Amino acid sequence: MPNRLRRMRRTDSLRALVRETHVQASDLIYPIFVREAQTEPEPIASMPGQSRLPVSMLAEEAKKIQGLGIGAVLLFGLPTHKDDRARSSGDPRGVVQKAIRAIKAATPNLVVMTDVCVCAYMTHGHCGVLNGHEVDNDATLPLLANMAISHAEAGADVVAPSAMMDQQVGAIRTALNQKGHHDTAIMAYSAKFSSAFYGPFREAADSAPSFGDRASYQHDYANARHARRELLQDVEEGADILMVKPGIAYLDIVLRARELSDLPIAAYAVSGEYSMIKAAAERGWLDEKKIVLETLTAFRRAGADLVITYHAKEAAAWLNNN
Repeated sequence: MPNRLRRMRRTDSLRALVRETHVQASDLIYPIFVREAQTEPEPIASMPGQSRLPVSMLAEEAKKIQGLGIGAVLLFGLPTHKDDRARSSGDPRGVVQKAIRAIKAATPNLVVMTDVCVCAYMTHGHCGVLNGHEVDNDATLPLLANMAISHAEAGADVVAPSAMMDQQVGAIRTALNQKGHHDTAIMAYSAKFSSAFYGPFREAADSAPSFGDRASYQHDYANARHARRELLQDVEEGADILMVKPGIAYLDIVLRARELSDLPIAAYAVSGEYSMIKAAAERGWLDEKKIVLETLTAFRRAGADLVITYHAKEAAAWLNNN
């Protein structure tokens, strides 16, 4: 006799009993934009509900985030000083370094992750040192390593290199070890694709390139096997967490990463994904709560252990009240 598969879908209680995939607030990572020359929150027009925050507000914000049970924060800095060598990126008194210390003083047990990329510190907005109109991979590695060291010394638990330079994970791991930061973890932006989904982030982080694009150093969105090679390379170089970015359009890559490695896998639900949901919800076209929880579940179902999302605070509140 054929199985009646609907038996276990009949009621809320039965569905909950056999549910395969679960999302918890502790699975979520909340990105925070911190601006140096600022005393008040500055709303980000293309990301409703998100603001650039001053360092002075981070202690209170961190307490709220920890109170919601969110697993970690991921810091992005907007410095006052920019130049063609990203000199302020490794400054011990820089914006991210101050932010780390402020959060750790207020919430010592909250996991603090930091973006390690020099685009926001460069006058030209590219993710590395320029040689003409080309990004010089090897000349950029020491800048990333120095930036990561300064974050670790300020108290960061995890550094997350996003510049997509070859050998960046190895260079950072070596530099951290040499300075005695053996316990500072690396979350590698291993499968970071060149994507139109990043549009609102460029505004939020004030990091749009002044010419060209980043297609020469971020993955072509048509290529999955190439991303696999990068994932493997980052594993070999000492990554502790592997990341796939963007999220919802790249669940196949999340699944490949999960099958490839036993390391924790993070998926980044990027700014464009957030803004699309917000825009549709504001017009009444989507139920925001339902669509966010569904997409978060999709990330987890595909194999992600962690999800970086601008919806983290709202999602945590919804999950905690379920």
